[in-house]
Amino acid sequence: MSQLSHRAAPRRDFLKNTGRIAAASALAATLIPKVHAAEDNTIRVALVGCGGRGTGAAANATAVNSGPLKLVAMADVFQNRLDGSHGRLKKVCGRRFDVPRDRKFVGFDGYRQAIDCLRPGDVVILATPPAFRCLHFGYAVDKDINVFMEKPTTVDGPTTRKMLALADRSLEKNLKVGVGLMWRHCDARRALVEQIREGRLGELLLLRTYRMHGPVGSAFTGVKPADISEVLYQIKRFHAFLWASGGCYSDFLIHNIDECCWMKDAWPVRAKACGGRHFRGDYVDQNFDSYSVEYTFADGTKLMMNGRTVPGCYDEFASHAHGSKGSATIRPYGRGSRCRIYKGHNAAKADLVWASPKSEPNPYQLEWDHLLDAIRQDRPFNEARRGAEASLVTSMGRMAAHTGQVITYDQMLGCEHEFAPDLAKMTNDGPAPLQPESDGRYPVPIPGVRKKREY
Repeated sequence: MSQLSHRAAPRRDFLKNTGRIAAASALAATLIPKVHAAEDNTIRVALVGCGGRGTGAAANATAVNSGPLKLVAMADVFQNRLDGSHGRLKKVCGRRFDVPRDRKFVGFDGYRQAIDCLRPGDVVILATPPAFRCLHFGYAVDKDINVFMEKPTTVDGPTTRKMLALADRSLEKNLKVGVGLMWRHCDARRALVEQIREGRLGELLLLRTYRMHGPVGSAFTGVKPADISEVLYQIKRFHAFLWASGGCYSDFLIHNIDECCWMKDAWPVRAKACGGRHFRGDYVDQNFDSYSVEYTFADGTKLMMNGRTVPGCYDEFASHAHGSKGSATIRPYGRGSRCRIYKGHNAAKADLVWASPKSEPNPYQLEWDHLLDAIRQDRPFNEARRGAEASLVTSMGRMAAHTGQVITYDQMLGCEHEFAPDLAKMTNDGPAPLQPESDGRYPVPIPGVRKKREY
């Protein structure tokens, strides 16, 4: 199986992939029916994974006004989650909501049933825990269905290799694929990228990014209650388990890492890291609550990433770039996305030389605007490979922290340990990929201590 050459210039890879897209588009034009055929140009959408992010993505999809569209099917492994999402979307989507009882599917095979409600050229939203992404994406590709899938798309080396192969297949079929790294669609960041490419910062020398706040999502979780099976509990609390999500590191820090690599126009070649668990209490999950990672690019420059999920501490959610001519704010402290460039490195107001416009369209909506426009206009649009690469780089930093070793891009991609190799056989009461220890806690890979199923 071929591997990525991360040392190659990103622009060379871009041109290579662009050529592949163009060739695949020409071939696929004869293979996949046009979604805007004269008899019916309604795009049908199915939602697989009805949690908060999936529900939000479905709402964004139905808010696009480029043509007729309907949400026609929904699937989840939890009945209550499916019903709750169904009720919310019915109110939000109005006439674009068409999901009767017989197109609501519960269970591990629900994704197949939901996708089978679509026609070639329609769209499925894949928003289950990331562990299931390859399985579901593969079925969608087989059925010639366009895809929007949430990040991360992979959590280890083997699933990344599978995803890269699926990305190539989706390109050959001219499928349009969006990945939920929505900041790539942010107008402010796109403008900043243009400024950096034009040399406004000179040579990029250092990138810094921070995500420090209290516990988030289901990342910190307690002992399993008696009224739910082990496997369903781990899926319900998926941020707590490396097999299901890559943990809080992969599921949340990927945004910070991806936007910085975008500014650099490269993926790092290695990572070394520190991490630890101080705020443990009665939580039994696998996450560290602090991660500090030094990513190194092929030219020797660094991306410094700091993540912390401890309550009562200093909070910061921001990204910065430093160049030979000045510095830039990629993500300002706090909320918002207005980007800025300064002539110095202190981000002083007096040194401000450029700022993106104050008004900023919602990037969660923009990513859907762009995807559906590409489908209707049959324009090249496929983020599957880039999403897999961002996921791999994220896993590389997490693995460096949990093993205490320097991990290279090639090592992460070539790693043979797959967290959950038998997902296609999973059942409600079957064995979970991870088993708790006698005290109800789950094994946590930590530096210097080799544990079974570590990596």
